[in-house]
Amino acid sequence: MSRYVQPAPTPDDPYTGDPLLRSWLERQLGAAGHAAAKGRLADLAADVAGPLRAAHADAEAHPPALVRYDPWGARVDRVATSAGWQAQRAAAARHAVVALPYLESARGTWGAAARVVQHALLHLYGPESATFSCPVAMADGAAALLSLPEVDAGVRDAWLPRLTATDPDTAIVSGQWMTESQGGSDLSRSSTTGRPAADGSWRLTGEKWFCSAADAAVAVALARPEGAGRGSRVLAPFLVPRYAADSPLAGATTAADAAAPGVTVHRLKDKLGTRALPTAEIGLRDAYALPLGDPAVPGLVRAMTLVVVTRVHNASAAASGMRRGLAYAQAYARLRQVAGGPLSGNPLHRATLGALAVDAAGAFALAGHAFALLGRVEVGADPDASAELRVVAPLAKLATGRLAVSSAAEYVEAFGGAGYVEDTGVPRLLRDAQVLPIWEGTTNVLALDVLRAVTREDAAAPLLRRLAAAVDLARPLAPALADTLAAVTGELRGTLAEVAEDPGAATVLAGARGLALRMAYALTTALLVEHAAWGDEQAELAARLWARRWLRHEDISADAHHHLDLLG
Repeated sequence: MSRYVQPAPTPDDPYTGDPLLRSWLERQLGAAGHAAAKGRLADLAADVAGPLRAAHADAEAHPPALVRYDPWGARVDRVATSAGWQAQRAAAARHAVVALPYLESARGTWGAAARVVQHALLHLYGPESATFSCPVAMADGAAALLSLPEVDAGVRDAWLPRLTATDPDTAIVSGQWMTESQGGSDLSRSSTTGRPAADGSWRLTGEKWFCSAADAAVAVALARPEGAGRGSRVLAPFLVPRYAADSPLAGATTAADAAAPGVTVHRLKDKLGTRALPTAEIGLRDAYALPLGDPAVPGLVRAMTLVVVTRVHNASAAASGMRRGLAYAQAYARLRQVAGGPLSGNPLHRATLGALAVDAAGAFALAGHAFALLGRVEVGADPDASAELRVVAPLAKLATGRLAVSSAAEYVEAFGGAGYVEDTGVPRLLRDAQVLPIWEGTTNVLALDVLRAVTREDAAAPLLRRLAAAVDLARPLAPALADTLAAVTGELRGTLAEVAEDPGAATVLAGARGLALRMAYALTTALLVEHAAWGDEQAELAARLWARRWLRHEDISADAHHHLDLLG
């Protein structure tokens, strides 16, 4: 008797097999704009389904290692990475995953919507990039920070072209050295200090506890300038070259790929997930650094330019991972035979996948909206978009991060025993998803950020306007949906008014997470309604089921089973 071997699932093409992505681009870019992007997207999708999938597997199988000394005993602190990791690095540059919104040609073609095209690229690239999407996010954030007018032109001209290069031989990515062991997200306790040098550069000294992309050529670090007061607002961002090749303090005999003088890699982190991504504890001792803006001016606001970008990237990573997990689960269900037929025909399994498809659609819309707002802020300095982004960035990040973890757990379960076996690659979906509610602020940290935004900056106003407009759009499509959204909008207005009366009250602070999630779920409903009103049938169904699932907390299994083919 021959041994049964389960066929391996092959998901659909990530671009042509994703109707919501394609219709979203059609609406956001227009027919001509989408047509101009199709070649770029198709090329990346082909790479993802072929060489990048193999590179992803290689990078996961060969995690980074820290090489502290060269063969002759010189300290080098080199992070050795796999061929697969290097292939992901080259592909990110070649496909302009970081560079696109900074290219004059892209802005000339799509204007502010260049960020919409970038979001589509990330949606294709991220899920099987071995989390190279993390250094991509930090490189984008560093590029946005360097683009600020208050950054010295010489610093910008030296580094921005390298961060936004599309030639793999010259393109670099960035790390992010902000947190310290004693403070974590409490940046007011940061103890890294900076002192000016005679040549206009600075010297940083301190200990950074969680430094992702430790192999990146450069990092953005927060430090307290010499003589600055206490607290977090006075912290300033600095650019720190990682390697001796870029540090003027390196001696002639220092190997170019050794750590820059004053930069010590203590160890690599042994993490739950994102194992291909080198994350380190790094010590600084009079390390060469370049100020990004005037360190005498409180710099945390400048640093938030980077943080906003990385938060929306985090939302994109969550949404794209959910969509790719769904594609793999559906492919497996089509192949797996259960009780005399394919698993894809089982009503209960179809209902489970249908609910996951609703969540994936909502996460995509929320992340996509954040990127669209970011583009409008950068191209045209749209004040309305800026005000809305202030609250949408943390909302998108916190809501999609939690959805990604719950969805990943379902995807693992959808494969049965195979989902628990490492060499299928399925367990990685759950391990890697767990970082998404943590990096760039946990759910609680972001909920308090939302609370500050709505009480100090009236950031809820544009969101409430969007919800009210969506009620009118939903009325002719689905009256029950419009009624639900109207009720939740009124509820949020009342809650926010109560919050404004005493934002520091214990009950307000204790309820910040629930309020933020409620706002995020309502906003997602509105975004799906907007797309449905444009004419997308999948978005209309997703909006109705999302509102029932997340605003009314109803069981949607019957409809999810019946409409899986449209939802997925």
